[in-house]
Amino acid sequence: MYGNRDQIRTQFVDAWHKAQAGETLTDLEQQLVDVISEHPEYHEFIKDRETALTGEFPPELGTSNPFLHMAMHLSLRDQARTDRPAGIRELHQGLCARFGVMDAEHRMMECLGQTLWEAQRSNSAPDENAYLECLKRLASR
Repeated sequence: MYGNRDQIRTQFVDAWHKAQAGETLTDLEQQLVDVISEHPEYHEFIKDRETALTGEFPPELGTSNPFLHMAMHLSLRDQARTDRPAGIRELHQGLCARFGVMDAEHRMMECLGQTLWEAQRSNSAPDENAYLECLKRLASR
């Protein structure tokens, strides 16, 4: 899943529409559909192509961006699949066993979001050690 905002949104919308039409999906499209399926609160939004592609989610309005949210799920799953950063697979598996996949990933998003925000703020690469430490604290609670 690469590209600018519009390209990424289009990938989500197109995958969902293909799935609804019963068309064959690529592996990436199947991953996108899996995440969308787990978020019924986004189904109506994703179904309306124009709204989905042009929607704005300014933080000051307190609305969350469904594409960012779903992309974070995909990122966490890819990190766990590739075990990058090293050790995240075990943390992901442990948290999923304890809380269920969705709840665990929603909890993990706090650490991922904080790590990405810090990297952006300091104009540096994400601190993998700080990220893993945050996840370890989460796992120890």
